[in-house]
Amino acid sequence: MCDKKTSSVLNIAFYPWFALGHLTSYLRLANKLAQRGHNISYFIPTNTQPRLVPNNHYPDHLTFIPVSVPPVDGLPPGAETTNDVPSSAIPLLMTAMDLTRDTIEAHLVSIKSDMVFYDLAYWIPELARKHGFKSVHYMTTYIASCAYFAPGLMSGHQSTGTELIAPPPGFPSQHFRMQAHESEVVAVDVGENQDGLGLESVTIFDRLRIAFGECDAIGVKSCKEMEGVYIEYCEKIFGKPVLLAGPMVPETPSSTLDDYFDGWLKGFGAATLIYCAFGSECVLDINQFQHLLLGLELTGRPFLVAMKPPKKYETIESALPEGFEKRTKGRGIVHEGWVQQQLILQHPSVGCFITHCGVGSLSEAMVSKCQVVLMPQAVDQFINARMMSLELKIGVEVEKREDDGLFTKEAVHKAVSLVMEEESEVAKEMRVSHDKWREFLLQEGLEDSYISSFIQSLRQLIG
Repeated sequence: MCDKKTSSVLNIAFYPWFALGHLTSYLRLANKLAQRGHNISYFIPTNTQPRLVPNNHYPDHLTFIPVSVPPVDGLPPGAETTNDVPSSAIPLLMTAMDLTRDTIEAHLVSIKSDMVFYDLAYWIPELARKHGFKSVHYMTTYIASCAYFAPGLMSGHQSTGTELIAPPPGFPSQHFRMQAHESEVVAVDVGENQDGLGLESVTIFDRLRIAFGECDAIGVKSCKEMEGVYIEYCEKIFGKPVLLAGPMVPETPSSTLDDYFDGWLKGFGAATLIYCAFGSECVLDINQFQHLLLGLELTGRPFLVAMKPPKKYETIESALPEGFEKRTKGRGIVHEGWVQQQLILQHPSVGCFITHCGVGSLSEAMVSKCQVVLMPQAVDQFINARMMSLELKIGVEVEKREDDGLFTKEAVHKAVSLVMEEESEVAKEMRVSHDKWREFLLQEGLEDSYISSFIQSLRQLIG
């Protein structure tokens, strides 16, 4: 006889941070759970909803609930996600998300959720205790980066840049050291205050401290084969279960590549072209933007760059190095805006992917056949890059200067050459390791097995 509690349909709500990478990552898991017949309520900013509707594959079980983003002084009118605002305004967007608390609470009471998945909405556990549902802090990054900061989060000690250079005591790997300039970036980013508008000022550090410390369980899109030691470390530090949803390999899009890009890419030989993209939010300064492009020019190879204009520039064209467009005509495109990244990475002409090390991009890189060059730009990306290059060995990181943390065109050229020269020992090692991990991630039944275990863990969580 089946126990009713272990066989019943779960009612689960999702409230991800207002960043497209978080929204799409949460939606991928929501689809997996909806596919199994569970009822999912997915909170999403009103005007952003249409962008994700095509990715709701199970509308009978997965319901979007639009949320109006309240106006906040200094926040551009109509802004809903981090893609709509400069980085300096992201704390204001966090304030706007906090102002939705009463609305979210009313919805949760109405839909009678068994549990809520959240990340930066650190007040969800308090609502969970009040109304009798469970809270799951679901991470959209690798758990290794969480593990690096876990002791500080649990102790409430906000580390200085100097303290963050070396991994914490007992950390499973010594590979994950940060350079001084990286640790300073992290210390500043997580310690930044938001304009509380009468609310208590909350830093990102405090958000994460409360989110990890007060949730009932931690969820992560990872697997024990890749991050087993870091999973165990986090369970020990946080004193609560870490539930594994599996690697969440991106599904192959049903669409076809845009005719313009497809036609242009077909003009080059197999695995000869470099594709470079830094996600929807990363913006370089002009110095680094130009060194990146000049480094690609130095390789002599064809390239496609998809990137936002650098800081303080309105257009890509106005920021190009002098004479660059003329010198690279016919073999290089610098495109401003979104492209079909998964389809580009699968194109036979593309042989190298230069990435900022966001988790979504790394997931797509790992199941492609492209060689990988790593150029981390922000908090968790530094740790992601170390894990990919030094542990999993599927990419080479671009060297940065110790004094200021900047990379040069020569460093870009060197990293690309290391992975793309057929007889390079580095390229051979990376190719073998990459092949191994790609085969592992794409093996039949892996995702299903992890999702089944994940659902069982969720049922145990609610008792």
